[in-house]
Amino acid sequence: MAIKITDECINCGACEPECPNNAIYEASENWKFSDGTKLSGKIVLANTKEFNADDVQEPINDEYYFIVADKCTECKGFFNEPQCAAVCPVDCCVPDDDVVETEEQLLAKQRFLHNEA
Repeated sequence: MAIKITDECINCGACEPECPNNAIYEASENWKFSDGTKLSGKIVLANTKEFNADDVQEPINDEYYFIVADKCTECKGFFNEPQCAAVCPVDCCVPDDDVVETEEQLLAKQRFLHNEA
């Protein structure tokens, strides 16, 4: 499953630079699928939703840092554990029970985000 940031976040920003998928954004920040990935142009996600990777998306949260679930791979393919959770001083980076994915799905997402076969 993806990781989410709870409302216990103190907006310290420790998590943001640790994400290899650039899936973490500051409160109220616009984001793009192309940020920190090799995606560009029209993309189709595993859930069949279509986007232009270069289009600006609305912030998911305007009070504290947030994680874009469609870009989160729990650091699979990069590290043995989610790096955001490892560095969070208040333990607010937790599994998102609303976005359940297998390790195989997370690894496939990692390959998709970074255009790896």
